[in-house]
Amino acid sequence: MSKSKTKKVKLKTTPHEELLKELEYLRAENAYLKKLQALVEERIVRESGKEPKPSKD
Repeated sequence: MSKSKTKKVKLKTTPHEELLKELEYLRAENAYLKKLQALVEERIVRESGKEPKPSKD
């Protein structure tokens, strides 16, 4: 009784594909951080009753 060995085939990705994947991740992270910042600023305004400083975007 011999055990059959299964080969795991790794799909080769090109550097271009890796960069596109990283870009997608960074864009998602950036969107998340912007939403988080807006929520924090909203909370500060609500708790202090002051207007937030305009962002320099």
